[in-house]
Amino acid sequence: MSELILRDATRADLSAILAMLAEETIPPDRKADPGDPRYLAAFDAIEADPNQRLIAAELDGRVVGTMQLGFLPGLSFVGSWRGLIEAVRIVGDLRGQRLGERMILWAVDQCRARDCKLVQLTSSASRTDAHRFYARLGFVQSHVGMKLHLRD
Repeated sequence: MSELILRDATRADLSAILAMLAEETIPPDRKADPGDPRYLAAFDAIEADPNQRLIAAELDGRVVGTMQLGFLPGLSFVGSWRGLIEAVRIVGDLRGQRLGERMILWAVDQCRARDCKLVQLTSSASRTDAHRFYARLGFVQSHVGMKLHLRD
């Protein structure tokens, strides 16, 4: 298999990233427009924040995966930092080839390099295959997550 390159995403990657996110989060009758100022503002905010990274996974010149890494300071664990992995996606035609595993292991290494005490992630309750995947990589279900949507 070719080398999977994990790098910080650029604006040029937004179309591919939004397409992966849209597979599960955007209703089929709506399309994610990478030119939408809201996406561009979010991208700019992530890019400007030294504690946030939007990652593009590239294989043979094609963006085939994405995730967001956050680094959170906290008072828990004697003021330790936590790594947060969010929005992990692989393009549909390449799932099952262990690309996600390579991405998560890389992300954990990034958290170690930032001296994080722990790594946490969230996954939608309906994504049972993803839960098994994360458990296989050593993640333990430890909390109950809750959301409060404030607007559309």
